[in-house]
Amino acid sequence: MNFCGKILSWDALPGWRAALRQSGKTLVVTNGCFDLLHAGHVTYLEQARNQGDALLVGLNGDEAVRELKGADRPVNTEDDRAIVLAALESVTAVCIFRERTATRFLSIAQPDIYVKGGDYTLDTLNPEERRTVESCGGVIRILPVVPGKSTTALLRKLARL
Repeated sequence: MNFCGKILSWDALPGWRAALRQSGKTLVVTNGCFDLLHAGHVTYLEQARNQGDALLVGLNGDEAVRELKGADRPVNTEDDRAIVLAALESVTAVCIFRERTATRFLSIAQPDIYVKGGDYTLDTLNPEERRTVESCGGVIRILPVVPGKSTTALLRKLARL
């Protein structure tokens, strides 16, 4: 499959999810900004993919990234970030969502397993996101962070150049 075919429109997401469910595959979902892809991201995405049969990445749209990270972010546009994620073997599909939180995205994606990085705990996870996942029968798994790997650290390093 051409990797651009792995980028799902918002309208295509429900049908894609229904087909995956009908095939009996376990869907793992994660989400984030994924602005400057680095070793921490790809390690995390590979670990997430290994939790089930398919990995869907919900990608924060550009405006949501600005709200979350500041006016100078994202460095890469949502379309560019989606293309880079879709090109990864571990990623089955990517869907851009516009909201600051993933609640609406999760209600459509209906993950069997929702994965977040170790910078979260069950207590610090957005409670609406947690309720949404649990109400559709999904479980939440927290994966460890890769020490010393973050977009913020990478941007600081670039600023010193």
